[in-house]
Amino acid sequence: MKLPIRTGAQRTSEVDPIFAEIVRNGLMAATEEMKTILTRTAYNTIIYEALDFTTGVFDASGNTLSIGLGLPMFMRGMSVTVKAMLEHFGTEGIDPGDVLLTNDAYVTGSHLNHITIVVPVFHDETIVGFSACMAHWQDIGGTPTGISLDIYSEGLQLPFLKLYRRGERNQELIDIIAINVRNPELALGDLRAQVGAAMAGEKRFREMIEKYDCERVLGAISLILDQSDAAARAEISSLPDGTYEAESWLDDDGVTRGERIRIKVRVVISGDSMTVDMSDVSPQVKGYFNSGPSTGLAAAQVAFKCLFAGTEYPINDGCFRALNVVLPHGTVVSATKPAPMKWWMTYPMTVVDTVFKALAPACPQRVIAGHHADLAMTYLYGMNPRTGVRDVFWIGLHGGGWGAKHDEDGMSATVAINDGDTHNGPVEQLEAKHSILVESYSLRPDSGGAGRQRGGLGTEFRARLKQDVLFTTAIERVDCRPWGLFDGLSALGNEVSVARTDVPEVRYPTGKLSTQPLSSGELICVRTGGGGGYGSPLERPIEAVEKDVREGYVTVRAARDKYGVVIDPLTGNADRVVSSTHRAHMVNDGLPKDSPFSADDLSDGQRLLQKRLLDEAVEVERSLQSAGVPWVWDRCC
Repeated sequence: MKLPIRTGAQRTSEVDPIFAEIVRNGLMAATEEMKTILTRTAYNTIIYEALDFTTGVFDASGNTLSIGLGLPMFMRGMSVTVKAMLEHFGTEGIDPGDVLLTNDAYVTGSHLNHITIVVPVFHDETIVGFSACMAHWQDIGGTPTGISLDIYSEGLQLPFLKLYRRGERNQELIDIIAINVRNPELALGDLRAQVGAAMAGEKRFREMIEKYDCERVLGAISLILDQSDAAARAEISSLPDGTYEAESWLDDDGVTRGERIRIKVRVVISGDSMTVDMSDVSPQVKGYFNSGPSTGLAAAQVAFKCLFAGTEYPINDGCFRALNVVLPHGTVVSATKPAPMKWWMTYPMTVVDTVFKALAPACPQRVIAGHHADLAMTYLYGMNPRTGVRDVFWIGLHGGGWGAKHDEDGMSATVAINDGDTHNGPVEQLEAKHSILVESYSLRPDSGGAGRQRGGLGTEFRARLKQDVLFTTAIERVDCRPWGLFDGLSALGNEVSVARTDVPEVRYPTGKLSTQPLSSGELICVRTGGGGGYGSPLERPIEAVEKDVREGYVTVRAARDKYGVVIDPLTGNADRVVSSTHRAHMVNDGLPKDSPFSADDLSDGQRLLQKRLLDEAVEVERSLQSAGVPWVWDRCC
């Protein structure tokens, strides 16, 4: 009978730390080699250009040992999938040469487009680990565009199956997949690429076991996990114990228009452990924005890893031993069948942001303000005139602005936090493969939230159609904009619009449209949101605002209205005398728009800022009077 060898066969106290580093880097090298193989052999651009996939190796129980840098939200789904397959087949039901496959959305936590391939690693007829990769297929059948109200309309569902049995290919399964997709050549090409990547990971893991002795390697792995755990606990212990709460809102689920979706989290820090309680997150919704429990867990882990798990330690399950997650079934991030899952990524991104928001009082120097938190993707569906085949293609991924930190402006034009290393596709490739012409792609001025540290900027993408299509978009954070922290202002939200050749551009009031007919010649414009600001914008150095205006990040009007800095539009130079006075009056008479406080309700810190600016204004006035210069307040109004 085959039984998994228990991990840590050698006591960690006996492990040579230098050897542990050899094993750590060997595991990382295996997952990176898997990434390279998949990137170079995949057929769909969303894999080899956008890098919408993740690779990993796991121990005999399915615990994560190493994850190839990719989508952070995949890191929990793959481990959960490996464990579920192990439970389904049992150790006696998995043989050398087997290749396992599934796209069960409620196990992987994501949509049906994500195919997971798992290959067992054997040593002396015993399972010692697994190699796996999860990748996005452009088409998995079902409705390519439009609203889906249950999982059954979203494509082909594949339970826990064997693609290979003891090295023998399951041709019947391959035939079922081929007949259910629109372009079998692409789908089966991606399938072969995933199998090749997973088998490479299996080979490298097995070679390490055989080269260095099984028990010795497993002992080193136990030490690696313990080190990651200790690093995370040390970080948590530095923070004050307490319960921290925050909530945020999302626009709607695309079906019940205007009904906001609540994301509320409660974070408890106690000693060297942390609990993220998502009991009050919104119940699963009718629209296709739900995700499975493993994604809800991953959202908590992404936030935890960013804040506490030590950047010097690569991702493994040891990083998360100190994290407890309370996640009841049936929420938007722990949905149950038959909830639709097609746009699974939208809400978990805001969960991560909200955890940061909750912990801002406990660790203000670690968190960032809210970010654009969306893929900002649009899908087009129509007959490709070049190939004569019905075409499903995407415009994106579009980067947006990240929230500012306590000592640094937010990053601009960067994919959302849960997307990790995914890339936007090159404009040249989009135009070469599809009937579309990209007219411009640029940063979006004033999209970043104002603050002492400015939020990052979103982007503006404009493309003209060269064929008739059905247009679908599911953009979030249109109305519920990314927030600022510690008196920083909110950023602009995401938005989408269409302009016809004979009428002005029309901005859609919602970012969620389904199968909207568009004609050749029409212009699609996707604008991504920015990141929230950090700290009062009236504390941003005047020279920094001046530089922002010169570089086109902030307009002259926003510099005056948000930052209180008056700039000559012809020279780009700030009038420091007028600006100092203007800032003092802004504190006294009404702070910048969207500020979370008013002049009638100032905190102690805000009153100190007001006093400092007013004192500066008095000094400016005295210097002007002594020089015989008339008062110039009217110039800045």
